Amino acid sequence: MDKNLFQLNPDYTPKGDQAKVIDILTRSLASGNDEQTLMGVTGSGKTFMMASIVQNLQRPTLVIAHNKTLAAQLAEEFQKFFPHNGVHYFVSYYDYYQPESYIPRSDTYIEKQTQINEEIDRFRNAATQALLTRRDVLIVASVSCIYGLGNPEDFEALKIEMEVGKEYKLDKIVRRLVDQQFTRTNSDLTRGFFRLRGDCLELMPAGEELVYRFSFDQNTLESIEVLEYITGNLIKKLNKYTIFPAKQYVTTQEKIRKGVELIRKDLDKRVQFFYERGEILFAERLKQRTNNDIEMLETLGYVNGIENYSIYFDGRQDGEPPSTLLDYFPDDMICFIDESHITLPQIGAMYEGDRSRKQTLVDYGFRLPSALNNRPLKIHEFFEKINQVVYVSATPGDFELGKENFKGLEKN
Repeated sequence: MDKNLFQLNPDYTPKGDQAKVIDILTRSLASGNDEQTLMGVTGSGKTFMMASIVQNLQRPTLVIAHNKTLAAQLAEEFQKFFPHNGVHYFVSYYDYYQPESYIPRSDTYIEKQTQINEEIDRFRNAATQALLTRRDVLIVASVSCIYGLGNPEDFEALKIEMEVGKEYKLDKIVRRLVDQQFTRTNSDLTRGFFRLRGDCLELMPAGEELVYRFSFDQNTLESIEVLEYITGNLIKKLNKYTIFPAKQYVTTQEKIRKGVELIRKDLDKRVQFFYERGEILFAERLKQRTNNDIEMLETLGYVNGIENYSIYFDGRQDGEPPSTLLDYFPDDMICFIDESHITLPQIGAMYEGDRSRKQTLVDYGFRLPSALNNRPLKIHEFFEKINQVVYVSATPGDFELGKENFKGLEKN
């Protein structure tokens, strides 16, 4: 079986008018039409028809659902349709999320509080890594996919390609793992950790629950073994393996150095702005918070809330959209928007709520204005980033039926 091709499970075959619909939509997308609508009542097999179109066109695919539960159900279905391909699940990894905010009328600052679901974090890492290593990838995502994510160019630039028989300097590999935000340990491994025992390097990638053991003889890589996490039993041996960063917000040391210079310049300007207005408290608050973050960046290459400084590392101009999951897809991707009459207005509403909260933080000296560029996509930016789209709904709205443009959608 060709691992680079989508292979639809032969146990599933079209029924009734499904074959006709699949053929029409396949031919339409293949001819270059940008937008299509798949309308069908509940139980009509819309998910199977989506899978069949993916099988016919053989392109990396994004399926967007309006909540985590629906996304999980769809991911489970697609895994049954494509048991031998890269079907992944990408949703918000927070079980609990209290965003950073400030309430001026009561002078109440609320620090960002989160509880990360480690399993979902693993799924997210596996999804981005799959998009950078193979073509037969289908990602089922929530609207989390339009929120800022680490730059895929940096993510790929920091990867470490390991191959049996080649020579490596182990101390340099260790330094590069630290740059990738892996944590060194002498105890048991968990995701994103590595340990060194003599000439043996062991690590657990962020997107898997397996241990990879790299055994060296002097500077020569002798073997790559994949081990079960709990038992340590050998699963298989590999000739090659690519180690991707342990976090999705990573960047090179050179970009960090240049970024810190820009942060300092903007900090000086903003502090001067507050002083000229007589807002000394805001100026001192911003100075202290930002300088603490700079110190962490220079020391560790990472800081909690690094996404608020992403514009300095991405080379973006003020107002330009951030990198998102969509940027990890190739240009010929296909996007299906499930329950589009609900999902599309949700995509359109994300930007304004996020902007209002962050603007208050900026106005009162809790964040630099650059934090405003860590945001979800606007609706028109979303459409600019996707290639071809199929709206899937039992009750499509006027927009999906071509009776309303996306500007009208933004008002919803």
